Amino acid sequence: MQLFVAVDQNWAIGNGNKLLVRIPEDQKYFRQMTMGHVVVLGRKTLAEFPGGLPLKGRTNIILSTDENYTVKGAVVVHSKEELFQELTKYQSDEIFIIGGESVYNMLYEYCDTAHVTKINYSYQADRHFPNLDREQNWVVTGDSEEQTYFDLEYYFYRYENKSPKKL
Repeated sequence: MQLFVAVDQNWAIGNGNKLLVRIPEDQKYFRQMTMGHVVVLGRKTLAEFPGGLPLKGRTNIILSTDENYTVKGAVVVHSKEELFQELTKYQSDEIFIIGGESVYNMLYEYCDTAHVTKINYSYQADRHFPNLDREQNWVVTGDSEEQTYFDLEYYFYRYENKSPKKL
């Protein structure tokens, strides 16, 4: 499994159930990589999508503890066990974990690759991603030149997990 996340200098990912910033080139890269594949996300993350609708061209698996929650055009699971059962239907390299905080915390150790956009700025935030630079199993295996969006600097990093947990 792989994951996508955009973080600031403090590994923050959101504030008030919203992304910290939307960077068009980051979103384009995300689209290119996930199109035709499986995305796993939480209910609150889905609510932030345009119209609160699943991403087109992808199999959307939504994790929600609300047993009555349903989403047209998506698979809804209600527990980690139910999610793992659903994920057995797909090849591991076709699965992308895309947030939010609780979904990342539950699943990042099961991922073998992390695509991290590091934004050279510190935002006010209430949601964070684990700092992979401090995680023993994660190593940087690729990075980009400096990118800019107006006056904002950011970089694309690829991390690999030397020993991901098994589903």
